[in-house]
Amino acid sequence: MTFAEFMERALYDPERGFYESGQAGRRGGHFITSPEVGPLFGAVVGRMMDRRWGETGRPDPFTVIDAGAGPGTLARTVAKAEPLCTPALRWTNIERSAAGRAAHTVGESRADMPLGPINGVIVANELLDNLPLRLFDPDGHEVVNRPNPETRLAPRQDQACAWLAQALSILNQGTVVVIDYMSTTEEMASRPWPEWLRTYRGHERGDDPWTAPGTQDITCEVALDQLAAVCPPTRVFAQAEWLQEHGIEELVAEGIDAWRAGAAQGDLVAIAGRSRAIEAEALLDPAGLGGFTVAEWDVPAPG
Repeated sequence: MTFAEFMERALYDPERGFYESGQAGRRGGHFITSPEVGPLFGAVVGRMMDRRWGETGRPDPFTVIDAGAGPGTLARTVAKAEPLCTPALRWTNIERSAAGRAAHTVGESRADMPLGPINGVIVANELLDNLPLRLFDPDGHEVVNRPNPETRLAPRQDQACAWLAQALSILNQGTVVVIDYMSTTEEMASRPWPEWLRTYRGHERGDDPWTAPGTQDITCEVALDQLAAVCPPTRVFAQAEWLQEHGIEELVAEGIDAWRAGAAQGDLVAIAGRSRAIEAEALLDPAGLGGFTVAEWDVPAPG
């Protein structure tokens, strides 16, 4: 069995796969993604959507696809932020896991990508690192057994590249946004594989990927050079820079003003405003979520 086949079963098997546990990406589960930190991330995504909506001539419908939506937290927090594009917005959650789809309450819920064409934005937040990949040793042989932890291996992320090609193909005009921890094939091949092929269980690093399949997440740094071979990205940011580009600091300042205005009464708006500063600290942390890479691919209108 190749590693890609093993990873497919360990993560996505309908009965025993990790993502059918319903705990991935939830508070109290095995890890928390940026949308799960709190509503601030969704508010920033809403601002990004408004910018892209304006740049593409305010199409109606304006479709936003959350690929790898998990329990649909991003959809709920964006809806709460009430972006300007809401009247034209058509939100679609894409989630392979039946457990994840069962939790969707905002927008359409699907197991696979639509055919298109669409005008809008496709977001993949911490999706591509979970797509099954192949592993090769320095002699170019595909790995089929658990390798020595000191072995230098190279990933071949065919499924991640195929996903990007598909996402670009269904856009009539708009932007693909990929958010993940990224490096390059060469950089990964220079390090022992456990440094970039990781597992998580209970908010901590787990065992090696071959141990207790189905009980832990398996992730791999995304090789940006392999994605660029499909199509060079239009823009690349650190997540902290991307959030600042779309107004996180202004949203935090608004929250602080709301806290100061309502702290004496302790109203919910004031409390939510105060939490923005705490959320921003986690989202901007260069040693954590802020150090993720955000890569964007623009697709201009035909003609």
